[in-house]
Amino acid sequence: MESVEASTTPAQAMDHRALAVALLDISSDVRRKSHNDTGVRPLSNGVLEILRVIESHPGITVAEVASRLGRQFSNVSVQLRELVAGNLVTRTRDAADKRYVALHPTAESQRIKALLEGAWAEALASASSRLLPAEREQIAASLPALQRLAAVLAEPE
Repeated sequence: MESVEASTTPAQAMDHRALAVALLDISSDVRRKSHNDTGVRPLSNGVLEILRVIESHPGITVAEVASRLGRQFSNVSVQLRELVAGNLVTRTRDAADKRYVALHPTAESQRIKALLEGAWAEALASASSRLLPAEREQIAASLPALQRLAAVLAEPE
């Protein structure tokens, strides 16, 4: 089967390494530069990833979170205890099958999510104001493709 990369012309080829590095750098810098003014206690990247999966998929199980993130069940379970203790996630046992535990974000989690996403947006707005108008337009035009790429990457393997 021919890969998508093999069917592109040199002018269309994407530097996936540069894209990956840029996305990771942006993510790291946005989090670092925006967190201090939120009043939210810092969450590790691993804990934040778990919380974002639960917020995107209320009712998900610990095993499903671990699978989506490609992590060990036991590691997710340990980090999940931090989220439960911080009143950011609730665990609900299924009445019919006590082994099944559904995870749900709390109202506090939703409040923090809104605060953080607002702070992230402000950090990006501040940085992008220093770009050329054409660069801001390029970024805006690429948003649907980046959102689609994020959705494809988030799919369970």
